[in-house]
Amino acid sequence: MIDLLQDPATLNDMLRVASAPDYHRWNEQIHRTGGCSDPIHITGWTLTKDKTSGQTLSRYSTEDEPGGRLRIACGNRRASRCPSCAWTYAGDTYHLIRAGLAGDDRRDIPATVREHPRVFATLTAPSFGLVHNRPTSGRCRCGTHHTAEDPALGTAIDPTTYDYAGAVLFNNHAGQLWSRFTNRLRREIAIRAGLTRRELADVCRVSFGKVAEFQKRGAIHFHAVIRLDGPDGPDFPPPSWASTHLLGEAIRAAAAHSYTSVSVPASGDQPARTFRWGTQLDVRPIKAFGDGSDITEQAVASYVAKYATKAAETTGTLDRRIGNREALVLLDVPDHTARLIGACLDLDPLYPDRRLAAWAHMLGFRGHFSTKSRQYSTTLGELRQTRADYRAAQEREARGLDAEPDTVLVLASWQYAGHGHTPGESVLAATIARGIQLNRQTAREALHDQLALEGATS
Repeated sequence: MIDLLQDPATLNDMLRVASAPDYHRWNEQIHRTGGCSDPIHITGWTLTKDKTSGQTLSRYSTEDEPGGRLRIACGNRRASRCPSCAWTYAGDTYHLIRAGLAGDDRRDIPATVREHPRVFATLTAPSFGLVHNRPTSGRCRCGTHHTAEDPALGTAIDPTTYDYAGAVLFNNHAGQLWSRFTNRLRREIAIRAGLTRRELADVCRVSFGKVAEFQKRGAIHFHAVIRLDGPDGPDFPPPSWASTHLLGEAIRAAAAHSYTSVSVPASGDQPARTFRWGTQLDVRPIKAFGDGSDITEQAVASYVAKYATKAAETTGTLDRRIGNREALVLLDVPDHTARLIGACLDLDPLYPDRRLAAWAHMLGFRGHFSTKSRQYSTTLGELRQTRADYRAAQEREARGLDAEPDTVLVLASWQYAGHGHTPGESVLAATIARGIQLNRQTAREALHDQLALEGATS
């Protein structure tokens, strides 16, 4: 939060906004964006007419809005860029993942999906050199007992021997490695069922929802909900031989198989490399309701949603593209992270098709942070459309439009007019966002308590 006593210009701007005659409407706009940190500004108009009579039912123009413009949410998923929009994105991801675990009548996903074999798997990166950590013994290899907040955690013990090039090249190829893993997983399931791949497709489908996370050392790893369904998706039960144990065995075999690797050719001073998953593979069954030790549907959905709004900035890097190496010094990027970014910039000419310089701020990773298979659950697009339809219905009601959407004609013209807040608006918007977040958190905790109670009585 800006210290207003130390920044009179911001204070003056805040007073200007708060005392303006149209402040109430500005406040209302910011509430509708959820307290967005960087709202998009648009100008234009919309006209609603009756299709049959041609009568004008409603007209709206931004001419009467504060500053002559309408502010809409930026929609950025990164919590470092816009906490408010990231909160919405996390909520959508939570519902998407949980619907694939517990079912959702509104999305035509039956509750019987709970009876399907499903696990929560974590696939990690291999080692690229020793890093500072907190082992069970308590003492790091450097001889120090690190605290949980020690900034040295995850950084190289010896930067001169750490394979920074290998680390960013692994991140860059992680998406391909995941694709090979899922292909091999189907083969491993078929082997255990005594079927061919083609025969497996006729009786069983593998569905998943996953999220990427950066470890402290800057290496990407994936958390995935993996589920077995009938051949046509969650509406149909898997075959009788399908079990959680079989699924877990198949995942471990697929992750370790030689097919599940990606080869990177030698280039310049870089040797040829073959990347595989690290040895730290974790596969845990998912329970509907936990006993304090089980991983529950709610816990898994919350975990995936949390990391869907984060990226490499959790390691100390930037949350936007880097123009040049000098920016690392000016922006005080930590040494370990700066070396990873530097490796991306150095390797870019050697692997031009991998676009390492463009993705240097992501430490080479260029994939989507959260993805799912087609039949796992609903989609983020469907969830957003549900929210848009609800808001459109609210707007029609507010304007007194009783007509059904199919009987009206909507004409509109919109233009982009900028984005963001003035310094004073930023302070006020942050206050609004905190109030909204507190209300959301209270409502979410109440929902969680209700679900826990249902679990205890079921």
